[in-house]
Amino acid sequence: MESIFLKRFTMNTSKPESVLVYVGLDRVGDGLLKLPFVRGLRKAFPDAHITWLAGKETSVYASVLAPLVEGFLDEVIEYAGIGLHPSELLRKPLTGRRFDLVIDSQKIFWASLSLWRIPHKTFISPAARFLLSSKKPPKGYKFPKSMQRQLLDLLELASGETFPTPSGLDLHPSPRYRVDALKLLPVGAEYVGFAPGSGGKPKCWDLENFIRLAQAQADQGRIPVFFLGPQEPEWMAPVRARVASSLFPLQQKNNGFDPLFTIALAERMSASVSNDSGVGHMIALAGKPLVSLFGPTVPEKFMPMSERLTIIEAKDFGGREMARIPYATVAEALGEAVVS
Repeated sequence: MESIFLKRFTMNTSKPESVLVYVGLDRVGDGLLKLPFVRGLRKAFPDAHITWLAGKETSVYASVLAPLVEGFLDEVIEYAGIGLHPSELLRKPLTGRRFDLVIDSQKIFWASLSLWRIPHKTFISPAARFLLSSKKPPKGYKFPKSMQRQLLDLLELASGETFPTPSGLDLHPSPRYRVDALKLLPVGAEYVGFAPGSGGKPKCWDLENFIRLAQAQADQGRIPVFFLGPQEPEWMAPVRARVASSLFPLQQKNNGFDPLFTIALAERMSASVSNDSGVGHMIALAGKPLVSLFGPTVPEKFMPMSERLTIIEAKDFGGREMARIPYATVAEALGEAVVS
């Protein structure tokens, strides 16, 4: 499919030598969803020096996901102090730096104006309906709800090239991770995954519900596998007390909670259930069936990359609170996913 921006900007054939991309911050789930955009940047601008700027806080591209952007990003700047408060307009951001192309990923006008003050040749921003943007989309264009599609549209606008929305990513977990996963989850058993955590408590379906699901799967001869993050080890005791056969592979093998190891483990699942979380995005990339639970966040923006996805939203049961999602609905969806 031809880019909706291609015809309008084919007259500008020069490639930028330096590119700056602004984000507020990146958590693991965000970072995984943004990977197609990062890869697209390098495809569109193969010779450019690409700088990733986290204006408000940290970026996982400087830490846990750094191996996944090696060769795609040349520089990651954190805590840049851009996008925090309008008083930033009283000082110059990134003093001494200039870029051929600046891509602003957010829509707050004063933050975009602050970023616009960095010396540049071309500026791309959706803020105030692309008011400050050097290039603007055609009349009637609507900014997508999906964060992933938003970024790819901005890249199409900046480059004039086409970047389809991917349904998944091939991240190639290392053979070592797959060997470790096979040792922890040997052939001959059927595994069902559970990711009860998330970055915020309002996004978490009650742990009791996950335990009930695990009990039901154990009763059917399957082995429950709990994907617990570094902040959730205290959940092991209550789960084990109720479902003795449960496994906790991220706590058994010291791989530093590497996302690629989590993906390798998720490849061993028949199906999984997860809240909207970074771990949920990792599990989705393993390509196995996933039941994904949403409450205060919306799947239209944060949907995991998977072709085998079942989404259950609290709003379909009267509100945004995770407690509104019925146990029976999730149990039925998981039952169908396991045999699919």
